[in-house]
Order: sequence, then structure tokens, then C-alpha cells
Amino acid sequence: MKDLIFFSHNQKKISEVQKIFISNKIKIKNLNSFKKLEEPVENGNNFFDNAKIKSKYGFEKLNLPCFADDSGFCVEALNNYPGVKSKRFFDRFSSKKAAFNHIISNVKKKRNTKAYFVTVISLTLRNNHHISFMGKISGQVSLEPKGGFGFGYDPIFIPNNYNKTFAEMKIHEKNKISHRKIAIMKLKSFLF
Repeated sequence: MKDLIFFSHNQKKISEVQKIFISNKIKIKNLNSFKKLEEPVENGNNFFDNAKIKSKYGFEKLNLPCFADDSGFCVEALNNYPGVKSKRFFDRFSSKKAAFNHIISNVKKKRNTKAYFVTVISLTLRNNHHISFMGKISGQVSLEPKGGFGFGYDPIFIPNNYNKTFAEMKIHEKNKISHRKIAIMKLKSFLF
């Protein structure tokens, strides 16, 4: 296998993945390498379903081995919500800041800052042949957004044993410990 597709248009995710795969023989392409490929509707009930929907779709459309991720931010004070709906959760608010304020106020009310990030990667090598890899990192909700790096919920997540948010970490620092790194390393050890 010389080429592998990372089924994503998300430039921040693409950068993270490229840095993790930087010294490998397999060339990682992404959806920016292909003209106007639509993304399928992610209507799965969990991270595994959504990742598989995307990797299967990518394999069918491009006829190349394909992997896709589905990631989410889970807050214990919100019964592990937004979870699988993490991307859509932001749409309920006028801004990311408003979404963060909603999470932080609930965390304060319930006096429970526990949270975690999860990534599930689905690899489709051929029709009806899917393999999943999961990465998870636990931590706390920061009581105020901090940092200018990262994306999504990074400004309000402090991993366990650290005193800064993902958004305060440069990409190489975050990539040492992130949920996506854990899942991708499992994918890499399967491939190599």
C-alpha cells in the first residue's frame, strides 16, 4: 500500500495527522487532493459508526484504502454530552464562547470538572473490511477558555497531569498525548 486517504477536509486535523505520519513510506492524502468530494451524513449512534460511515464512503468513492476519524468532547457534568454530537453542539449557540460558557456554567453548578476527549478511527481496506482504533484522554474542563492553538474544544480542556489547555500547547506538544495521536499510533502499528 503506497497511498492512504485520510477522509477529512478539516485542515487542523489534517495537519495533526500529517505530523504524526511524517516519516513513513505510505503517502497520506486527504480530501483536498480530490475535486469536490462531498462528505456523507454522519448519522451514527456512536463514534465507531460515524468513523466507519466516512471511511467506507471514502473507499467506495476513491477506490483506495481510506481512514476516517470521529472525535468528541465528553463532559461528565453534562452526562458525557456533547460527545458524538460535538461538531453540531456549537450550532446551538451564537458563538464558540457562548458554547464554552454553557459548558463551564454547568460544570461549576455540578462541581464536577471531569471530561475526556475520544477519537475513533475506522480503516477501510476493501469492501466490508473495516478495522477500528480508539484513543482517549481524560482531564478537566478549564473554568475559562485559554490558548490560541488547536481547535474545537481545545481551549477548555486540560489533560490530566498538565496545567494548561490543549489550546495552550503547540501542535508537537499536543501530538505527544492527544486522543487522536493514541488512535493513530494504533493505526500505524497495524499498518507497519
